[in-house]
Formats: sequence, C-alpha cells, structure tokens
Amino acid sequence: MVRLDLDQVVLRRMKEDDVDMVKSLIKEGCQGMENRLILHILTRPLCLFILAVFSSALRCLIHSFILALAIPVFLLIIYLKITIPRSTGVLGCSRPSWDYVGSSFRGPDDEILQNPYSRISGKKVTTKKPRRRTGADEKDKEASKEPITPERVQAAGQVWVAESEGEILGCLFRESEKRAGVRRFCRLVTGSWDRRQGLARFFVHSLEHKERETGAFRVYAHVPFPSKVGEVFFRKLGYLQLGEEAEDEDGQLENPERGFLGFPLTKVFYKDL
Repeated sequence: MVRLDLDQVVLRRMKEDDVDMVKSLIKEGCQGMENRLILHILTRPLCLFILAVFSSALRCLIHSFILALAIPVFLLIIYLKITIPRSTGVLGCSRPSWDYVGSSFRGPDDEILQNPYSRISGKKVTTKKPRRRTGADEKDKEASKEPITPERVQAAGQVWVAESEGEILGCLFRESEKRAGVRRFCRLVTGSWDRRQGLARFFVHSLEHKERETGAFRVYAHVPFPSKVGEVFFRKLGYLQLGEEAEDEDGQLENPERGFLGFPLTKVFYKDL
C-alpha cells in the first residue's frame, strides 16, 4: 500500500465538479453498513415481538410454519431497504445526499483549511484539476441544477473534501448552524486505499480548528449505531458519548437519528472545543 503524504493533502470546500466523486465515495463508505443497521433493527425486542404476532396471524391463514415466519421478515427487510437507502441516514444524517451536493459547493473558491503538515515539512501543496466520473444518475443531476437560494445554501451546510493530486480521498459534512456556537459533523468518509494513515484524524482536527476560530464551543458527531470503528475513532479524538458526562449548557440535547419504530440509527458524540 502506498503511503499517503499528508503534507500534500488539500482540505477545501466541495465544488460542483466534485459532486460525482463525492457521491461515489459515500456509496463506497456505506457498503455493508446498511445491512448491519437493518440487522440491528430486526433484533430489537419490540421488533421481534411484532414479527412474532404477524407470524402467528399468518399461521392461521397458511399451513406452513416456515412461510409464516419468513414472509413478515422478508417484507420488513424490503421496507427497510426502501426507507433507509445507503445515501440517507446511514452515515449520521437523515437528509438525502443530493440536498447537500446540490447547494453546498456554492462556497468561496479559495476556502481552504490550513494544512499544518505542509508548514512542518516546508513542501508546497500542489493541486490538480479533479477528474470527473461519468455515469451519474440523471435524477441526481437534475436535483443539483435546481435554483440555489441563500436560504437553501445555509440550510444545506458545508461539504469539505480532502484532495491530493486531483483525487478526492475523503469527505466530511458539516451540518447547518441550528444553534449558535454548536456544530455538527456527519458522513466522515475516507477512501478504502487511504484508511489507517491518519487522514480522518487530520481532517477532523483541521475542521475543529476552523470552527473554533469562528466561535464554536462544542461539536457533535453522529456515528451509525452498528459502527464500532467510528465509535472508537471519535473516542480517541477526545469525544464523549452523549449522557456520559455534562449536558448542554442551554439544556438542549442533541438527538440521535431514529428510524423504524423509533429505534436509534446513530450514536451521538460531543467534544468541547
């Protein structure tokens, strides 16, 4: 595996040309997570009880115990597959990905985070024009061309990408500012070939520093409920899971995203800057 030079990584706001690459990166990062999330929901006691009730009712209509047991489970899995798509909710936010990529790239072209590694090494960071991926879904293309208003740009939040030699290596979504001084991170994704090289840690620390300079005093991070890797990662960065220690100073707690029957889909972590 080729070692990633962090001093050559550029952290910048996403542009319109990056949309297809970021979508592909998100899809790659969600592989397997959707099935683990569905399994988590199916094994909750309340869900098992409801499935047992429906199975008992079907047993009175059909004379097959296996079919009476399998049909409710199969229908529920199909329902969850439709309502919890890979691009929605799995990475910590219930908003569809096209709503972000349709407006968040409208940031200043020169909005780039400072790379401390480049200052230490003395190397000059070089950028190349990113290569666009073809074959994008037509519906997503139409959504990205919808009229952009200042209100929608504010509501969409920001998408930051890590780029090296024209390739998008990772992305991080910063939600819109719903409370003064409070920020929310979700959909932290790095490419499969660039993991375990410090890119995600570097990404989060750089954005935390920027938010601290803008007056933020607390950052929340939403992690998919079955993701043990994401939980360990944020704990190593000094984040605490909601409920472990102090609450919000204003008493407004961050709520996890919830899905079928109100089961939590994400774990909420926070850090005081």
